[in-house]
Formats: sequence, C-alpha cells, structure tokens
Amino acid sequence: MSSQTIETVDRSLQRVSASARLSASFIDGRTRLARLYQDGAAKIRMPQTDGGPLEAILINTAGGLTGGDRIGWEIAIGAGASATITTQACEKVYKANSGRAEASVQLSVATGGRIAWLPQETIVFERAAFMRRLDVELAHDAEALIVEATIFGRLAMGESAVNGSFHDRWRIRSGGRMVHAEDFSMGPKIAGTLARSAVTGGDIAVATVLFITPEPERLVDAARAIIGDQGGVSAWRVGRTGKLLARLHAGDGYSLRKRLVPLIELLNGQAGLPKVWSL
Repeated sequence: MSSQTIETVDRSLQRVSASARLSASFIDGRTRLARLYQDGAAKIRMPQTDGGPLEAILINTAGGLTGGDRIGWEIAIGAGASATITTQACEKVYKANSGRAEASVQLSVATGGRIAWLPQETIVFERAAFMRRLDVELAHDAEALIVEATIFGRLAMGESAVNGSFHDRWRIRSGGRMVHAEDFSMGPKIAGTLARSAVTGGDIAVATVLFITPEPERLVDAARAIIGDQGGVSAWRVGRTGKLLARLHAGDGYSLRKRLVPLIELLNGQAGLPKVWSL
C-alpha cells in the first residue's frame, strides 16, 4: 500500500473584520465627498442626487454577521454639510456558535452640519449574539436624526428569535455635553422579555428614533399621530440642546415600517426618505 500524505485542513470559520470611513465637506454651495476609506466587507456607495444632502449607502458584502464578526462605520460631516446615511438592505445577525457579533458606529457633525442616520432594519435570528455601539459627537448647533429598528425573527419566514442576546448602546454628545445615553439589552430569553406588557406585549419589531434639533416640541403632535398607541414620543431639553425621542413597536417588520416611514419623512424634512427604502 502506497503511503499518502494527509493534509490537515483548518476548519475554523472565517470571521468578518471590516471597517469603512467617510467624510463630507460643504464646498461651492453643496455637500461633497471629502474622503473615503473601505476595508474588508465594509463598502460605501453614493448614488447621484439632485442637490440636497449627500446620500451614502453602507454595504456589508459578507451578507450578515455571526459570532466573532466585527464591522465598524465612521462618518464625519463637516461645517455646514448635510448627509443621509442608510444601508443597502437589512443587516442580518445569525446564530452564534461562539462569541458575539459586534458593530460600532461613530458619527461626528461640525458646526451648522446635519446628519440623518437611517439604516434599514437589523434582523436578529434564533440564538444570535449581538452588540452594537453608537457614539455621536455633535457641534452645539448641529442636527442629527438617528434611527435604529430591530426585528427579532421573521414571521413571514416562520422564524422566531426565542433565545439569544442583544445589546444596543448609545452615547450622544452635543457641544461636548452628554445629551442622550441608553443601554437596551435582552437575553438569554428574548421572547420572554418581549412578552412583558412593560416591554412590547409580545411584538417582535421595535424602533428607536432620536432627533437632536433646536425646536423639537413643534413636531411632537404630528409624531404622536403617526405612532399611535404602539409606542410613544416626547421632547425636552438638556441645557441648550433640544431632543425628540420616539419608540415604536409592532407585530412584524412590515407593520413597523408603515409607521416608521412617515415618521422619518416628517422629521427629515425636505431630504425625505432614502431611495433604497421602500414598503
């Protein structure tokens, strides 16, 4: 019998380690791309727009995240510039065999600038483990509209997220002062937590909307009319900074989006909704 050389195969799963950075400046009367950096599965594309804010679309070419994956986005908006940032599709967080998936977002806006952070929904699958960090630094007179929506399972596909872990951490500063901080965490029994009447009463789709703007009070009544009784909205001030905070929940992603879309259109003014969003 002839001898054979047996080659050892490394069966460890390949992990995503990706990051991308974008900066925009106000030049010759419009917002223009200043710098762009992309590494690994993190890509950024910019469709042509007819004036108005710069629009950037974030893409994770890995097709989703699982335990051990890391992806980071960094967006810097210069003085007087305006940008709308969204994603090509919903981000999917799959079952984690070990570790957790992590996403980090760093946003900064200089004086007189504005950013609308409008990613499409994050879909959390059964036994997923996910940590997201959102850090925002605003000049004292900068505006920011920040939206994060999450769906725990996909009813249309017969999928549910009963078990797993999910942690969403936000830190927003304006003029160097902390104006909003929250840590939303669930697990290991996700479905059990959502079932509580003080949480969503069993609804699997949730969204948080934060709008840092000088006069948030003028938008409260219109926002409440859109949200209805499945959520709430309030506005107040932290020092000189005004903010509107809304939370929504629904039985499925489509029902959530039917209210989230008009709410974004209300708060985002003439910039409206990113082209890739649709019902």
